[in-house]
Amino acid sequence: MNPLLIEEIDALLPQTQCGKCGFSGCWPYAEAIAAGRADINQCPPGGQEGIEKLAQLLDVAPKPLNTLHGFPRTDKVVAWIDEQLCIGCTFCIRACPVDAIVGAGKQMHTVIAAECTGCELCIAPCPMDCISLVPVDENRHDAGKKQAADNARTRYQFRLLRLEREKQAGKAESKLKPVVPAEKNLTTADERKRAIVQAALQRAATARSKAAHNHLPVKPHERS
Repeated sequence: MNPLLIEEIDALLPQTQCGKCGFSGCWPYAEAIAAGRADINQCPPGGQEGIEKLAQLLDVAPKPLNTLHGFPRTDKVVAWIDEQLCIGCTFCIRACPVDAIVGAGKQMHTVIAAECTGCELCIAPCPMDCISLVPVDENRHDAGKKQAADNARTRYQFRLLRLEREKQAGKAESKLKPVVPAEKNLTTADERKRAIVQAALQRAATARSKAAHNHLPVKPHERS
């Protein structure tokens, strides 16, 4: 596989790292294109313009976007978190491919709009449905868009390195821990997070029930 070709292909991709192409990020998709394992028309964020550029680079005929992977957006969007509903479950933080969401467990999360690629990956994991996509004004010239893509690529690469370090650190730590019998093992982190989510959902359901009983209007963010 030609590393230089992969870099050239990756440079033409939008760096949203959304996975809509069927791969975990823009670089893996570039590798697949270079190896002949993926077609040039699988990137909705890149749209037809991106397909044309890839076709020119690879000296192949352009083709229409494969809409089985989605449709391109006509405007720039970023994620937005309703902080009144956020319960601090961290699911969105773990889903973000460019570490554009900050916060801590059981604390409010927020999106760094300037770093968000609008990939949508944080929406599905949110148990409170408090994340939405909002349009942002994008009057940047081509150089500005390239800089944003380069920045997203760097953040994506740093995240992969961080996750690998954490994985290795976890392995090393597990070797130092004494073996605990299964029946005495404490609740796992995921189980604790699920308990937090369930408690929050129960509180929301209770609020709706009280509002209905008292004939009070339910606030928009409390509707299911």
